[in-house]
Amino acid sequence: MTQVRSAGDLGDVIRAERRRQGLTQAELAGLCGVGVTFLSQLENGKRTAEVEKVLDVLTMLGIDLFAERRG
Repeated sequence: MTQVRSAGDLGDVIRAERRRQGLTQAELAGLCGVGVTFLSQLENGKRTAEVEKVLDVLTMLGIDLFAERRG
C-alpha cells in the first residue's frame, strides 16, 4: 500500500499503474471520459478540485482509495 500525502504522490501512483497496464494517456483518458490534458496534469501532481474525475481514473485503473484515521 502506498501512502498518498500530496497531489504529486497520487499522480505517481496513477502514472505507474497506467504504465503497468500498458496504456497511453490518450487511451486511459478515453476510457475514463476525461481529457488528456486533465490526465497529464493529474499525473504531474497539479492540484485540482475535480475529485469526481480523479475517482473515475482510479476506478478505471482498479485502484481503491481508502481514508483512515492516523494514529
